[in-house]
Amino acid sequence: MATGVTKPQLPVPVVAMVGLVSMAAGLAVGHLVAGFISPSASPFFAVGSSAVDLTPLWLKDFAVRTFGTYDKAVLLSGMAVVIGLLGVLAGLLSRRSGTPGLILIVVLGVIASTAVVSRPTAGPLDVFAPLLALIASAGLFVSLHRLALLRQRPTVDGATDMSRRALLAESAAAAVGACIAAVCGQLLAGRSGTEASRKAVGRIVPTVPTPPIPPLVDFSADGSPTFVTSNRDFYRIDTNLMLPQLRAEDWRLRVHGMVDRELTVTWADLTSRKLIERPVTMTCVSNEVGGPLISTAYFTGVLLADILKEVGVQHRADQVFTTSVDGWTCGTPTETLTDPNRQAMLVIRMNGEPLPIEHGFPVRMVVPGLYGFVSGTKWITDMELTTFEAKQAYWLQRGWAQRAPIKTMSRIDSPAASGRVSANTPITGVAWAPTKGIEKVEVRLDHGQWQPAELSTEVNVDTWRMFRLRGRWEPGAHVAAVRAIDKTGYTQTADQVPPIPDGASGWHSVQFTVL
Repeated sequence: MATGVTKPQLPVPVVAMVGLVSMAAGLAVGHLVAGFISPSASPFFAVGSSAVDLTPLWLKDFAVRTFGTYDKAVLLSGMAVVIGLLGVLAGLLSRRSGTPGLILIVVLGVIASTAVVSRPTAGPLDVFAPLLALIASAGLFVSLHRLALLRQRPTVDGATDMSRRALLAESAAAAVGACIAAVCGQLLAGRSGTEASRKAVGRIVPTVPTPPIPPLVDFSADGSPTFVTSNRDFYRIDTNLMLPQLRAEDWRLRVHGMVDRELTVTWADLTSRKLIERPVTMTCVSNEVGGPLISTAYFTGVLLADILKEVGVQHRADQVFTTSVDGWTCGTPTETLTDPNRQAMLVIRMNGEPLPIEHGFPVRMVVPGLYGFVSGTKWITDMELTTFEAKQAYWLQRGWAQRAPIKTMSRIDSPAASGRVSANTPITGVAWAPTKGIEKVEVRLDHGQWQPAELSTEVNVDTWRMFRLRGRWEPGAHVAAVRAIDKTGYTQTADQVPPIPDGASGWHSVQFTVL
C-alpha cells in the first residue's frame, strides 16, 4: 500500500524569524532607495502618512491629548511593531509552504506602493522604492524559507541537508544588511542640503526691529513660563512623520487664483522686502484646558497684507487657500490676511535665527489670533485666492471649524497639580487673548471669592501675559482656579468644551497641598 509523503512542518521560531527578517529587509531596501529618489517615497513613512490621513478624528485627538508632541514617535513605534507582527504572521502561515506568506508580503507591498504613489508630492520615480522593497522582501522570504525546508528534510542517515548554523548565519547577515540599508537611507534623506541652506542664510536683519523687551514681562522666578519660548521648546504639532526638505534658494511661492495679477515670490525677493519683527503667541487647537501647546516667539517676516495688496484680491475671494510643499492645505479668511492691523506674516526668522526646519524653514505663515490649523502653513509654496465654497482645506474636510479664532484662556503653572508647596508660594500662570489682549486675571481658592491677580507687563495684545497671586495659604489641601478677562470685557467661560472642532474652553484648576 502506497503511503503519502507529508511535507515537513517548520518550527514556529524558525518561520517567525524568516518572516520578520524578510519584512525588515524589504522596508530597509525601500528606505535606502527612497534616500536616492525622495524621502517621501519611503514605504514606511508613506504608509504612516496615509495612516495619519485616514485616522478617525477622535483617535487623532486622543493621540495629541495623550502623547502631545511625542505623538509621531508613538505612531512610528507602533507601526514598527505592527509591521514586525505582520512579518511573523507571514512566517507562521508558511510552516509547510511558503506560498501563503509570500501572498501576504505581496499584498503588503501593493498597499505600500499605493501609499507612496498617492502622496500629494509623489513623483514618477517614487514607485521604484516600494517596488524594490517588495522584490527584496519576497526574494529573501523565498530564499530563507527554502533553506529552512532543506534543514528539515532528512537524509538517508537521518542527518539534515543544512545545519542550523548556516540558516542563522544567512538570517543574521540579512538583518545586519537591513540595518545598514536603513541607516544609509536615513543619511541620504538628509543630504538635500536643507540644513546647510539654513545655515547659509545667516543673520537676517529686520527692517523694523521690535523694541527691547520691557521689564517684568514674566514671573518665571515664581513658576510662570518665560515670556519667550526657546526654539527648542516651542511646541510642534503637524501631520508630518518626516520633515519636508526645501532649500531657501529653491523656494518659490505662487500667488494666484482670484487676483488681478499673479505673482511668484522667490527667497531673494522675499528677503529684499520690508521685514517686520514682533512677538506673537501661538497655540494649537488641540490644546486642552491647562495644556502645554502654547508658546511665544519673536517672528520676523513680510506682511501678507502688502503682498495681497500687490496682487489685487478680487472682491469674491473670501478664502486664502495655502499649500505646503508636502501637500498639506489650509484655509484662512481673506479679510484677516488683508487687514494691515492684524500683521499676519510670511515668516523667515524665529527668535533671531532662520526658521528651524521643524517649524517651517524656509518660509511659513504666522497669523495672530487664529489657531494654526486655519493659519499656520509651514513650508508654504502656494497661495490661491478662492472661496470657502469652492475649496476645503485638510482639516475642514475632517470636520474641524472653518474659522477658528483663538479663545480667551488662562492656565495655572504653579503650584503644579498635586504639588506640595510652602504656605507663601505664589499662584502663577499665564493668560492669553491674541488680538484682544488681557485686561484682568482672577484667581479663587477653594471655591471662594475671585481675587484679582498681579499682571506682568504687556508687550502687545498678540502675546500672553503672566499672572501672580501672592498670599499665605493655610496648611492642607486646596484647589485653585483661574479665569481671564480680555480687553473687550469678555470673561473666560466656565463651560467645558473639548478642543475639536474650534478650541477648548473652561476654567483651569489645580489641587495642591500646603505643608
